[in-house]
Amino acid sequence: MDISSAPLHHPSMSTAIADPLAFIRDNTRLRPVPLVPEISLHVADEALPLWSKTEEELGEAGLPPPFWAFAWAGGQALARYVLDHPDCVAGRDVIDFASGSGLVAIAAMKAGARRVTAFDIDGFAREAIAVNAAANGVALAICGDDLLAAEHAAPAQTVLAGDIFYQQDIAELAFAMLQRRSAGGAQVLIGDPGRTYLPKDRLSQLASYGVPVTRELEDAEIKATGVWTLT
Repeated sequence: MDISSAPLHHPSMSTAIADPLAFIRDNTRLRPVPLVPEISLHVADEALPLWSKTEEELGEAGLPPPFWAFAWAGGQALARYVLDHPDCVAGRDVIDFASGSGLVAIAAMKAGARRVTAFDIDGFAREAIAVNAAANGVALAICGDDLLAAEHAAPAQTVLAGDIFYQQDIAELAFAMLQRRSAGGAQVLIGDPGRTYLPKDRLSQLASYGVPVTRELEDAEIKATGVWTLT
């Protein structure tokens, strides 16, 4: 499965299914995250069948993969880092950008954040974030606003971003947003397994992990993944 050319979000994916929550529960299982077993997520057994079923349910071809249904390498590494270094979020207002399953946002709340807002414009993702947060006993603010469309006023002392640098146009917009947040005083933390458009020359690496993943989504069973911050 090649995610390099897939859109980062699809804002209308949940609007054509009468009960997105039932769809998520029927097509996923609640399981511990490999690198972050303190957290369990509703995840799919296989990517391609769920992708096809989503297209069938919506009657629409060419949809992006169901990002919300998997624990991606960058998110796993970033969640692990946050839990192991709670001082980066404890007592703070935190933003989780392109939250997907909500893994990183959940980790931030478990690490003692004052408030975490999980941003994702994909309606399915927002449903998944809500059900995953409930399964892990945390309360998240969940928002569908597009942080890339305009500078958002949501306050944050820490901004978290997992696995967002695989599509060039989105990567450039996302990095510009993260730079603005950093210039405004926020700590920016990025989890990434070396995607094509990760601007390593403008980042400092804080940690490295070997993240268990599936070959259906990645090119290896263990993905070397870093946690980065802006230089």
